[in-house]
Amino acid sequence: MAIEVIDMANPPPLTSRIPEETLQLAVSLPITKLEKNTAKGLEHFRHAANYIAAAMIFLGNNVLVEQDLTFDDIKPRLLGHWGTCPGLTLVYAHLNLLIRKHNLDMIYLVGPGHGAPAILASLWLEGSMGRFYPQYTRDKQGLHNLISRFSTPRGLPSHINAETPGCIHEGGELGYVLSVAFGAVMDKPDLIVCAIVGDGEAESGPTATAWHAYKYIDPKESGAVIPIVHVNGFKISERTIYGCMDNKELACLFTGYGYQVRFVGNLEEIDADMSASMEWALREIQKIQKAARSGHPIIKPQWPVLILRTPKGWGGPKKLHGEFVEGSFRSHQVPLPDVKSDAGELKDLQSWLRSYQPQELFTASGSITEIVASIIPEDNNKKLGQNPLSYNSYEPLKVPDWKPFAVEKRTQKSCLKVTGEFLDRILIDNPRSMRIFSPDELVSNKLDAVFRHTGRNFQWDQYSMGKGGRVIEILSEHTCQGFLQGYTLTGRTALFPTYESFLGIIHTMMVQYSKFNKMSRETNWRKDISSINYLETSTWTRQEHNGLSHQNPCFIGAVLNLKPNAARVYLPPDPNTFLSTVGHCLRSKNYVNLIVGSKHPQPVWLNPEEADTHCKAGGSVWKFASVDSGFDPDVVLVGIGSDLMFEVIAAAAYLRRLAPRLRVRVVNVTDLMILGLKGLHPHSLSHESFDSLFTADRHIHFNYHGYANELQGLLFGRPNLDRISIESYREEGSTTTPFDMVIRNCTSRYNVAEMAVKGGAKRNDEVQMDMQTLLSQIQHDMLKAQQYIMATGKDPDGTYDTPVFEEDLTTVNGLWHEPDLHAANGH
Repeated sequence: MAIEVIDMANPPPLTSRIPEETLQLAVSLPITKLEKNTAKGLEHFRHAANYIAAAMIFLGNNVLVEQDLTFDDIKPRLLGHWGTCPGLTLVYAHLNLLIRKHNLDMIYLVGPGHGAPAILASLWLEGSMGRFYPQYTRDKQGLHNLISRFSTPRGLPSHINAETPGCIHEGGELGYVLSVAFGAVMDKPDLIVCAIVGDGEAESGPTATAWHAYKYIDPKESGAVIPIVHVNGFKISERTIYGCMDNKELACLFTGYGYQVRFVGNLEEIDADMSASMEWALREIQKIQKAARSGHPIIKPQWPVLILRTPKGWGGPKKLHGEFVEGSFRSHQVPLPDVKSDAGELKDLQSWLRSYQPQELFTASGSITEIVASIIPEDNNKKLGQNPLSYNSYEPLKVPDWKPFAVEKRTQKSCLKVTGEFLDRILIDNPRSMRIFSPDELVSNKLDAVFRHTGRNFQWDQYSMGKGGRVIEILSEHTCQGFLQGYTLTGRTALFPTYESFLGIIHTMMVQYSKFNKMSRETNWRKDISSINYLETSTWTRQEHNGLSHQNPCFIGAVLNLKPNAARVYLPPDPNTFLSTVGHCLRSKNYVNLIVGSKHPQPVWLNPEEADTHCKAGGSVWKFASVDSGFDPDVVLVGIGSDLMFEVIAAAAYLRRLAPRLRVRVVNVTDLMILGLKGLHPHSLSHESFDSLFTADRHIHFNYHGYANELQGLLFGRPNLDRISIESYREEGSTTTPFDMVIRNCTSRYNVAEMAVKGGAKRNDEVQMDMQTLLSQIQHDMLKAQQYIMATGKDPDGTYDTPVFEEDLTTVNGLWHEPDLHAANGH
């Protein structure tokens, strides 16, 4: 016996104990009959779109059901989600009418991503499919192609993606439609984005936070979002939280979020109800914007939200084999699953499709009737599928020359502090096309120089509201990522600086975005966009004070797994290379850029010209730290990551005194992608270039910021891999000192020196002869440093002083002594 038995269609929620008076929080509107032709146009558009959407799931032939259906007319695989479609087409029809009446610029973002049949059907009706895809013309053949090819290798997929005109949101993963919508309207004062949130998606954590996004929208400078919560009550096989909340509960919830709530659900007069509600929402938006733009902003304005209650699978089969379909989870995907072989289901499908009366919706040639066309915007650029903001709106950023912001060689500066000065200038030069989205960490990450000429844009805070701030800080990585995506996909440029350890929170969001970007590049009509730019700092090497939870460089691997034509990972070793890299990334297009660097002061190794040359090459020999400028080395030491490179250089200086017969070449890699096999990434080095940098046969030791398997994957396929050793982050850490962190992870100068001696001894007989003595000394020095740290709770004085290379080295009885310890070695 089934434990859960749903004994009615579209079951209502249980009544809450909240007082009835709270229903007064919801907006009541008079529902007046629509003008006859308008009502007919809306109804016919909805019926036509619903007909096409349903046909797309089932039909491979006879797409207008001009003859009785046969099993041969049914597709061999039935893919698609019907349940959400009627609500999506209802909203689409009314957005069309709103645009046509008020000449609006609008974008429609759909959270229920698998509702693609509804959106593709509506796009076909308005002619947008035919504009971008010649095979989907608005005639009988184009309609046949759209329906028969849906969810097949020759057609469009079952979810909304970059191939869908008008879309700026990948529909494969739930939770992000709201934040993307709000990012899109920032600095676009005339744009309205309608974002429909399914009641399944409403259960996701990112959506819960994104309801606060209006608190970061200044109506003086930005557009508006009309959020619509589509409460149809069911997910794949279970009721939804919102579907089990009554109107009192929902009214209290959304009023608390800062919205005015309007319930839409009069199924008998649904077009009149929705039209009145849409017009009300537009009036409220215009009222709030007018007040702000006239210098009299409304404090904490209540923005409109619509809560749409319609049955799941509305208009589809009512029952199947004695079970409820419409108004239940059974309509979520394919409501007639055995129609390919069951005569009864085939008859039900035919009755369902013919109930829309397609002969009244399409002409003899397969085009749309005049009454359907009557509610569609006449201006192509106003149509939801053809608004240029959604596919051709890139505004190149004005990026100044970074060199005036460069710092003097041989000083010590924070990469992030220097970058803050540079970003301050960029924000001044791009007052409406550049923003910074950060999870409450900008000052902590030493970028506070940006606040010299701008501020935070937080409209609920009386100290920052209405001031045009270019920085948005909200302690939600998901919301920052959504803002970043919406802002970028509508033509602007943004930066996302954050703690390294928590960037992984938005791993799958970034992957979804990169999938969208991949498919965009494969269309012939979507144009360039700015790259999305991550600035990853507060790295594991200097998060010793926050403990193991704050030590996690995993996001590097996430980016490495992307398509090579999109992925870019940079680990600049000093402030000047950092500036060069930031400037390059902000000018770039269509990439996912990850820049990793430390916020703490560190040596400036390269002057501006040297830094520029180094960044263009992606990696180079650092002659000043190498023996004989790196010529004919015994061993090659490679640093990747600013703090890890510091340890390599400190090791090279230490080895000059400890083992002067050891010939060391020091290499820095700032562009991680150069290490990949030629042909696997646009930046990959040829074998000849790789050998020129690292030698063809000497031992190479990598001191790497991320995880070792990432480097192993990049290097796979290179010749002679047995000569390579790698040390990297090992998931070892605690609340300790910075130097103890690198010792624990085997990436300290002593660990590097140990690997250098072992590697160099394979070629250098003198080093090989004294290897045991040298390794014992290195272990002794490292142990003394650890004992000092344990005894005092701090690193030895001078640990992070800039290493100095002494040429005055002497030997006594085969052992090397240090006449003057200028470089920090902890003693």
